[in-house]
Amino acid sequence: MSKYEQLIKKEPKNFKRLIGVNKETFETMIDIFKAYEEERTKEHGVGGCKSLIPEDKVLLMLSYYREYRTLEHIGFDYDVSEATASRVVREVENVLIKFGKFSLPSKRALYGDDIDLEFVVIDATESPIQRPLVTP
Repeated sequence: MSKYEQLIKKEPKNFKRLIGVNKETFETMIDIFKAYEEERTKEHGVGGCKSLIPEDKVLLMLSYYREYRTLEHIGFDYDVSEATASRVVREVENVLIKFGKFSLPSKRALYGDDIDLEFVVIDATESPIQRPLVTP
């Protein structure tokens, strides 16, 4: 069972909590990405990551931004390599941005001339966690 098949069974409020967007937005993203993949297949034949369905590719990209986990960990969850996970994230985000309905601000937007930073605060608080006791 794909991650998508597991996700669509969730209630709408849990759906948004898990991936960060509501179900309608997610379905729109899937429709856009599926149309892109169909067009690409017509033009270039079969290609790309064959182990993931389009819905899981969109879900992988959203989980990357929602959870701030490494691509290695996300790749593990989806049974793909870190490099494949990275390619999927870039491909899906590029397709959605080109469509024009979705956008991500560029990194340059953070460094605009109108921003006057006086200081930066970094939270480096340590939080103790329970770890299993290992005996020799």
